[in-house]
Amino acid sequence: MTALPDVPVEGLDVAVYRLPTDRPEADGTLQWDATTAIVVRARAGDRTGTGWTYADPMTAAAVRGLLTGVVEGRSALHPQDATHAMARAARNAGVRGVVAMAISAVDVALWDLKARLLDVPLAVLLGAVRQDSAVYASGGFTSYDDAATREQLAGWLDRGFDQVKIKIGESWGGAVARDLARTRLAREVVGDEVALLVDANGGYTAKQAVRVGRQLDDLGIVWFEEPVSSDDLAGLRLVRRSLDCDVTAGEYGARIEDFAALCGTGAVDCLQIDASRCGGVTEWLRAAAVAAGHGLEVSAHCVPALHAHLGLATPNLRHLEWFHDHERFETRLFDGAPEPHRGRVRPDPTAPGLGLTLREADVEALRVG
Repeated sequence: MTALPDVPVEGLDVAVYRLPTDRPEADGTLQWDATTAIVVRARAGDRTGTGWTYADPMTAAAVRGLLTGVVEGRSALHPQDATHAMARAARNAGVRGVVAMAISAVDVALWDLKARLLDVPLAVLLGAVRQDSAVYASGGFTSYDDAATREQLAGWLDRGFDQVKIKIGESWGGAVARDLARTRLAREVVGDEVALLVDANGGYTAKQAVRVGRQLDDLGIVWFEEPVSSDDLAGLRLVRRSLDCDVTAGEYGARIEDFAALCGTGAVDCLQIDASRCGGVTEWLRAAAVAAGHGLEVSAHCVPALHAHLGLATPNLRHLEWFHDHERFETRLFDGAPEPHRGRVRPDPTAPGLGLTLREADVEALRVG
């Protein structure tokens, strides 16, 4: 068998893009009017791999200052080696938040680069176990009035989504009556045949979440995301044991220990993972394996154009989140962004890597760094 020639990573290019939201948005704990993406491109010969994360612009500085020198010259065929080296080099800068997202964007770019060098889709490189993945539509922001909520939900139904999610936990749990009214409105719009999910973004206290959750059970809610903070394992456990709906968390996981704790302490029914935050493709695979070892499924948090490929290669996948903001951004940033059909998505099975091409000239006006 002929060994593949080694191909060194020649460099990393980083850019920051900012896209205003189509209307003011908020969840249970934050409000915003724009989304920021940090895009990393890894170069080797005539091939370029692309990775990205949604984060503060200082993430780009972490890529340039902490990580580029670590990655350059390493084999483009061994992205795990580079990712473990980045984690070691950045140890004193911390392992969560900005640094974790910087590592994630670089790792994704390196995996995309490897797949392009081998001329295969990323899902094929990782070992696909299915042809398409279930997705759920996500948005339903607490800042929306009833008309906007109805409009968005009806639009999702027109596109064939059979699972949808709205935000609750408004004002750190200070607007429970409105949370429940909005959930009842959502149920009215989508009917009983569509799965209805809710996300409190950690806005409630544990006992409050139980009280709210009992009314959510009456409405047939199947998914109660972050009823309390992801760091409150005891609170998550209490809510999970008290309710019928599935309790989920994990989107802020940045170390394998984070996922092991959520799974091992019985805090969740389904583990959320975000490859743009947890350490990229490399750590997604490990986190999914941790969940599988506890008999749990996983669900991808946001970043749909990335997770569409990872979902195909994850045996214990439940579904992917088709988040409103990120779908808008990714269809602006890239040619080749996948489009869901009737609640499922299948990325292009013939395009190498993630199948995406940055529209560099077209999005120059969005560039802020």
